[in-house]
Amino acid sequence: MKEQKREKNIRVRVFKASDDIESCRRFAEGHANVLRDYGVTKVTSAKNDWFYNPGVFVIIVESEDGKHTYGGERIHLANNTQPLPIEEAIGLVDTKIYPLVAEYAKNKTGELCGLWNSKDIAGHGLSILLTCMGVTLARMLDMGSLFVLCAPYTVAMAKTYGFVIETSIGKEGTFYYPKLDLVATSLVINDVPLLSTAAEEQRQEVLNLLNKPIQQILAEGPKGKACVNIDLTLKGVAAK
Repeated sequence: MKEQKREKNIRVRVFKASDDIESCRRFAEGHANVLRDYGVTKVTSAKNDWFYNPGVFVIIVESEDGKHTYGGERIHLANNTQPLPIEEAIGLVDTKIYPLVAEYAKNKTGELCGLWNSKDIAGHGLSILLTCMGVTLARMLDMGSLFVLCAPYTVAMAKTYGFVIETSIGKEGTFYYPKLDLVATSLVINDVPLLSTAAEEQRQEVLNLLNKPIQQILAEGPKGKACVNIDLTLKGVAAK
């Protein structure tokens, strides 16, 4: 008998990490659990010292009642509080990451990191939606550029949102990370305000969320649909 695909109802919100430590803890716990399922224990973006970093903004995916956390992602702004996760991850093998970030930081840069989703919503199209929301948040934060470290199977999707491989570091932009048998690719959006390298469809998706940060979206993947209630408004948050 064919299993019936059930539609899930979830919500997405954004907050400044230092304003909601309890939600940060739930995010970090869920992220760590997913990494352990994949046998990964050393990921710089999974450390918890970002809770109190004033330059960290969190997009969290949770149940409608807020009791269960299903996934999310973070944007770390480059600041004097702590290095970006990509700097900590790559710096030991290629120090060129430091002057690269410093150069981009002249026009407000940061990193999209810690993207994860639990098995509860895997296969419901949330990874693509999270990428779109991450780029949208970067626009809201008036960022000039945005870094990301991608696993091989997410590089093509990231490129559709305007990310290009940063070939000046590593081996043409690739590294063995977070384990020696796993390859990560460094990418960057060079012009967040314009998204000139994004595919037109994905650029329009970002503009749609920018113009309407509170909306309901029906996400769909091979395992079913998810009704996602999105609120990307930065209530009371200074985007500095």
